Amino acid sequence: MRNLSSLTLIPSAFVLLLSISCLGHNLQQQRFKDADSATVSYQLTALASSGSRTPFWIQANQFGTVSAVGTGLGARLGLDFFHRNPHSANFRWAAGAEVVANAGSQSRVLIPQVYAGIRSRNWELVTGRRRQWIGLADSTLGTGSYVWSTNTMPIPKIQFGTSRFVAVPLTGRWLYFHGFYSEGFFESGRPITSRLKLHQKMAYFRIGRGHSRVKLLAGFNHQVQWGGRSSHETIDGKMPTGIKNYFRIISGKRGDANSTPNSFDDGNRVGNHLGTIDLGLELEGYAYSLFVYRQNIYEDGTLYALRNIKDGLNGFRFRRKNSYGANFEISEFVFELLFTKSQGGPDYDYEEQVIHRGSLGRDDYFNNAQVRDGWSYYGRTIGTPFITPTTETIWAQPQYADFFTSNNRVSVYHLGIRGKLFRRVEWVGKCSYSSNWGTYNAPFKSSVRQLSAALNLQTCVSIAGPTDIGASFGMDSGQLFPQTFGAMLTVRKQLKIH
Repeated sequence: MRNLSSLTLIPSAFVLLLSISCLGHNLQQQRFKDADSATVSYQLTALASSGSRTPFWIQANQFGTVSAVGTGLGARLGLDFFHRNPHSANFRWAAGAEVVANAGSQSRVLIPQVYAGIRSRNWELVTGRRRQWIGLADSTLGTGSYVWSTNTMPIPKIQFGTSRFVAVPLTGRWLYFHGFYSEGFFESGRPITSRLKLHQKMAYFRIGRGHSRVKLLAGFNHQVQWGGRSSHETIDGKMPTGIKNYFRIISGKRGDANSTPNSFDDGNRVGNHLGTIDLGLELEGYAYSLFVYRQNIYEDGTLYALRNIKDGLNGFRFRRKNSYGANFEISEFVFELLFTKSQGGPDYDYEEQVIHRGSLGRDDYFNNAQVRDGWSYYGRTIGTPFITPTTETIWAQPQYADFFTSNNRVSVYHLGIRGKLFRRVEWVGKCSYSSNWGTYNAPFKSSVRQLSAALNLQTCVSIAGPTDIGASFGMDSGQLFPQTFGAMLTVRKQLKIH
């Protein structure tokens, strides 16, 4: 570890954290409701930082709506509408939109959500941008799912699937299924690629009824970037398209010389594939619940050969079901370990991969030789925010030229805690300690350590009706990001108009 003096500020920083009221930014996914309703919400924010960068846990996993740099003001306006067909109790439709305006060193107007959908029983068809969580992991106190966190604005897509776990017929309601199939597209104006498409699907199963004390969960998610244009590893700048290559994309099958004459696509799977295979265990007690989960990473055949089995996200969540009205309570905590250092080892065996169709090492997570701007959306990491874009780690040693991230070999210890203060104030604390090694192709000279923390408090007061008021305070200390302190004040109201 270098520059240990910067870490001597940690104890005093925590004292300062405990003295400031802060607002949590956990956003809830929009859901179809049983009755007709329309709601309007609006929010005003003021953000201040001691440097040019917003502290990590103030801006990370906020659906890309909080600026990563500078000081400024923000406003948010949202509308959601839910309608039930009076002639069919099982048929409902919904629509929603949200606009965010940030003024400061990087002033922007964003549309993080605009969607419409229909639902019949437990199946739904949705198109547009809609907040979504994918994978077996805690979505509020944790670091976010490895492949699909809440670190960027939702990607526009059309999706068909279940809205929740659905009982599989003929299983006595002991086996449940939850999944979807979707197609989307990435933003225009990416640094390297254009017209890039997204294929995405997931399938998860649960053993155990809704009231069962023990539930077992398992499943996978699969994402592919494909079909666009790139100046790297292509012929005439075009990535493979067509119906034959689409079936290779959804099945993970490799290309062949007949339909993918480019040697890169012939020797690899068509498109940039990535995902996780997840396992979970839920235990329900009378006064508590436990959730244990594991996400195993795959980007090529290394997981099949168990060469990168060390890599993944491990999590444990404890939640109390009862509140006893104390002035200080802890109701829930999450502990996670994220490890991505292995990547199948440092050796890239081209002959094993291309000729013998075997597995290789040096997986280079979130980077791709063809999709050089990587697993990103509007410059932000789609997956875990701890695999950072090169633009965010320019303070740390070498850069991985022409690739999205210079830092995908990381180890993260994370703790998230939720509770109540004086019975009316909800507080949330997050603290993450990471070790960063860069990439295999451009390793850091030594391990780069980083501490990021935040404390959040939120309460409801009566100002022309119920109003949520609070603030967020965060800090970064270490060698990956510049040392920073920051705060964000927030006022939010929601009105039901129908």
